[in-house]
Amino acid sequence: MSYKFRTQLTMTIAFIVLSTVALISLLANFFIHLEFEEYAKEQQKSYVNNLVTNLTHQFNEKTGNWNVEYVHGIGMSALYDGYLIQLKDSNGGLVWDAEHHDMAACSQVMHDIIERMEQKRPGLNGGIVSQEVRLQENQVEIGSLVLRYYGPYFLSESDYHFLDSLNLVLAVIGCLSLLCSLIAGGYLAKRISRPVINTAQMATQIAEGNYTNRLEGQTNIFELDQLIAAVNDMAASLDSQEGLRKRLTTDVAHELRTPLAAVSSHLEAMMEGVWQPTPERLESCYEEIGRLSGLVSDLERLAKVEHDNLNLEKTDVDLLELAHTVVGNFEMESAKKRISLHVDGAESHVLADKDRLHQVLANLLSNAIKYSAEGCSIRVAVSDTPERGILTVEDNGMGIPEKDLPFIFERFYRTDHSRSRLTGGAGIGLAIVKSIVSAHGGTVKAESSVGHGSRFIVSLPK
Repeated sequence: MSYKFRTQLTMTIAFIVLSTVALISLLANFFIHLEFEEYAKEQQKSYVNNLVTNLTHQFNEKTGNWNVEYVHGIGMSALYDGYLIQLKDSNGGLVWDAEHHDMAACSQVMHDIIERMEQKRPGLNGGIVSQEVRLQENQVEIGSLVLRYYGPYFLSESDYHFLDSLNLVLAVIGCLSLLCSLIAGGYLAKRISRPVINTAQMATQIAEGNYTNRLEGQTNIFELDQLIAAVNDMAASLDSQEGLRKRLTTDVAHELRTPLAAVSSHLEAMMEGVWQPTPERLESCYEEIGRLSGLVSDLERLAKVEHDNLNLEKTDVDLLELAHTVVGNFEMESAKKRISLHVDGAESHVLADKDRLHQVLANLLSNAIKYSAEGCSIRVAVSDTPERGILTVEDNGMGIPEKDLPFIFERFYRTDHSRSRLTGGAGIGLAIVKSIVSAHGGTVKAESSVGHGSRFIVSLPK
């Protein structure tokens, strides 16, 4: 059987508090009783000593007699305290005896004590003990005192009343603690469970495809705030991915629609006899089919890169040497637009797949040349750090709008929203760059300002 999180948390807190209070109560009760027993033994010794002292003071040295009236008072008081006394003089003669005075009272007092102790302390194995104490005055023996009482110790009704009151207090504290724990646990459980429940509901909505909702507010609980932030970030990421997926579908449809529409209209006109199938018209249809083939090739190339990146053939690669090689391959293309290419920096060796990095730099240079006007310049810089090698491609071309920067590494994304293929390809090149760099455990980012050019920074671990 499963329970709600709030119920389980409340029950857990209540159980922990109740267990703690119960354990404390049991331990407190045990040690209090233990100490109380020691206290009772000490009190018994102290009582006997006081009794001896008081009776000794009732002897008159001058007359050699005992003050029997006071002895009687002390004896009766001791009787009701649980002590039977028998006082003898120095010759062994009986001065006063509690049993002789009131046998019924002595029997009743001892019976009550025995019954009480056997009921309250069944494991004590106690009984009536007898103790004889010699009485002396100024180093002279004046008599003896015979004491009979329950040993090794006994507790009075007031003592047990005190212990029962203490147990009651502990029980009340336990009940109040349980009540407080239920209230506090319920409040805490509600405070914790509410964001958890909201997060679960949010996750359900995300699973159903609703990525627009967000969890609001702070719980001031670090872990829960992290959970809420993570779910919000996940929703935002999925929302962004969903938007990119829809854009990808739209972009692919757009890329296919134009050449297909052109081929279809040309062929239809020629089939209906409106146009004659001249070589020029057939060549136009062939060019459009070539564009479709190019798009398919771009997609195949991206799929191959993403698949092959799982098995990189890493070797020691000098980024500066690689930059000189790739730039050399673009000298003719850049010369057609009178664009100057420069390479500078220091050697930086990384463990990477040389062919894949060649493809990365080639795609970045191709884009830079494509989107730079005649007479511009492109700079490839290499820098080295203890942990990473950094490759930078910078141009002073048309630049990229700030709103487009977060998306330029997505498939089919081009900053020319007119979708004119005269200014570029299908928008696959930068997606390939990101895929290759990510496969190496590196990062690639773009910085740009419209009208001032762009800078692409590739950072690769060594």
